[in-house]
Amino acid sequence: MKAATIIRIGLWVLLGLLLLAPQLFAGLLEPLALNNAPALYNQGSLFELALIHLALTGGAIILASIVAVSFAILVTRPFGAEFLPLSRSIVNIGQTFPPVAVLALAVPIMGFGSAPTLVALFLYGLLPIFENTLTGLTNVPASVREAARGVGMTPRQRLFQVELPLAAPIILAGIRVSTVISLGTATIGSTVAARTLGEVIIAGLLTNNVAFIIQGGAIVGLLAILIHDALVVVERRLAR
Repeated sequence: MKAATIIRIGLWVLLGLLLLAPQLFAGLLEPLALNNAPALYNQGSLFELALIHLALTGGAIILASIVAVSFAILVTRPFGAEFLPLSRSIVNIGQTFPPVAVLALAVPIMGFGSAPTLVALFLYGLLPIFENTLTGLTNVPASVREAARGVGMTPRQRLFQVELPLAAPIILAGIRVSTVISLGTATIGSTVAARTLGEVIIAGLLTNNVAFIIQGGAIVGLLAILIHDALVVVERRLAR
């Protein structure tokens, strides 16, 4: 068994233990909990929070992927090339305004909870997916396009059977970047009452309990590493 595989399995096991059997780490975390504070997060299920965190991130990335890929397809067609500057301006909104600012603007309109967090993550995830899709589609070799046209493929067939499959690894790389960014950014959603793993970190900050902060940060970090690794594997298979 390769070393990389052993490390990968070890990280999955560690994540599972942190979520399902956190009491195993009580001895390590107790020195970090001052003034007889609890060493283990006791205000909810870590496993449930992780599932909600992943669902919120996944929903935002799916929406961002649909919009960003659609924009990229539009501006790479002859009839939509003139919309490239406008599309870039739209997808850049998320990078122009930090997520905290988006949350501050969205809460008065949408109220507290998951909705403003979903909007912030959606906007923040657009740019990498759009730019990678644009790069992937524009870098399809002209000879391949001509060959597809020569065998009688319609524009729709060329897009779905030739261009998108060839661009898929690059598109997935953009989705990977957005996913990892969103996993970390979703933690701030707990500042507006969204249920995420940020609850654990914020509880630690409010009570000066480093043990809680370490717990929440470790779980989010492991999720980001493992999901990044899984998407890299998929990219490599698509590239082949």
